Amino acid sequence: MTRHQLNDDQWHWIPDLFPPPKATGRPATNSRVAIGGILWILRTGAPWRDLPEEFGHWRTIYGLYDKWNGDGTIDSILDRLRTAHYQGEVIDNDLWCIDGTITRAHRCAGGGEKKGIQANPMTMR
Repeated sequence: MTRHQLNDDQWHWIPDLFPPPKATGRPATNSRVAIGGILWILRTGAPWRDLPEEFGHWRTIYGLYDKWNGDGTIDSILDRLRTAHYQGEVIDNDLWCIDGTITRAHRCAGGGEKKGIQANPMTMR
């Protein structure tokens, strides 16, 4: 499952964002493995319970994701990796793609009248 994990060059940019392991208590989850599990979930769209065991227990990885998302660590990771892509000229700063997909909704979803049903003028004001 290496395609769902950060390679060494990408990991080089972010290890200092994670706190060092504590000297006492339960051993901390490896941050690189946890990030790999989070990326696996985000890339596959699978439920957290379907996380492969090689990433650790799904509750632990979800707890770290929730904690890191709440304190801004995930945003910092994305900012640093984006910066690395800019400096490596992987992303062309002059070219940005915007998704222009349009999903049409039924007329009634936007408040329009349905066909064949007479609107009561008293309720349609």
